[in-house]
Amino acid sequence: MQLRRVVSCLVAGWVLSFMLGVSHAATTPLKVGFVYVGPVGDIGWTHAHNEGRLAMEKALPGQVKSTYVENVPEGADAERVIRQLAADGNKIIFTTSFGFMNPTLKVARSFPNTYFAHATGYKMASNVAIYQARTYEGAYMLGVLAGKMTKSNVLGFVGSFPVPEVIRNIDAFTLGAQSVNPKIRTKVVWVNSWYDPARERQAAETMIAQGADVLSQNTDSPAVIQTAQEKGVYAFGWDSDMSKFGPKAQLVASTLNWGPYYTQAVKAVLAGSWKPTDTLWGIKEGIVVLTALNPVVPPAVAKLFNAKKQAIVDGKLVMFAGPVKDQSGTIRVAAGSVMPLKDLMSINYYVQGVEGAIPR
Repeated sequence: MQLRRVVSCLVAGWVLSFMLGVSHAATTPLKVGFVYVGPVGDIGWTHAHNEGRLAMEKALPGQVKSTYVENVPEGADAERVIRQLAADGNKIIFTTSFGFMNPTLKVARSFPNTYFAHATGYKMASNVAIYQARTYEGAYMLGVLAGKMTKSNVLGFVGSFPVPEVIRNIDAFTLGAQSVNPKIRTKVVWVNSWYDPARERQAAETMIAQGADVLSQNTDSPAVIQTAQEKGVYAFGWDSDMSKFGPKAQLVASTLNWGPYYTQAVKAVLAGSWKPTDTLWGIKEGIVVLTALNPVVPPAVAKLFNAKKQAIVDGKLVMFAGPVKDQSGTIRVAAGSVMPLKDLMSINYYVQGVEGAIPR
């Protein structure tokens, strides 16, 4: 009888310990890490990712605890930061810039039970997913508006780094403008930085001096919008709405809404169903979001703009459909064909109408 009581007590203790452990596991938030290339206050790329992080937390109250490291250079520092986040127990880590790709893969090999998701990359692993937005759809739509609003037929584009993502956006912007105005030319100034307000301003001023009266960018600060406002030309917000920095200058902004992706990915981790996916979302999926048009845009132009946006959603408008020619006039995509996705993701040339050379 006494032995039975002892066994019963032991079993009861084990059951209680197990239940407490399960309860603790159920109430312990999932740790989620983010690595940012710029400051959260850049009003551009990093700001948009951080807004996505906050939206994810709001969608999963009490289930997650997220942390981020900002201003991480794309190099050895990135590997150190990613490795520390993994060592700290973050179950999934989002690395949000192109230059974080190889450091992410290297750390992932050391932490096979941690999940990683890299933005704008092209290399995957069993525990590394990739995700990006079809930002070129937004760039194309900005080009449509630029082609209609320009008086000089000279457009300007401030580029960050000559990686496929940025080249693709420059080309899409130019093709969008050419679709409504074959006379346009696009000038490009590279600043070799994602976030450098002084260089971005200087680049904008240079192109305005060369006759550009509508500016676009693939950089993260509002310096281009501010310069356009001061100089009396038009520009576009990029990644975030920048209208407060240039209410007269910003015709529209192509913004990024990362919240749905982050929420979906973290939900999959919580459910134990996460897989290394290759995600590419755009206007249709609500990741690329175009803000309201500036009232200065004429009604007829606004109608055309909205029609083209709907055509993208419906799959009737494909940006890189042939014929597509490069600067030399060589046909890269024949009439009746569409550029394969793998070629689009690795594009390394300017389309006809873009001036200058891509830095090597």
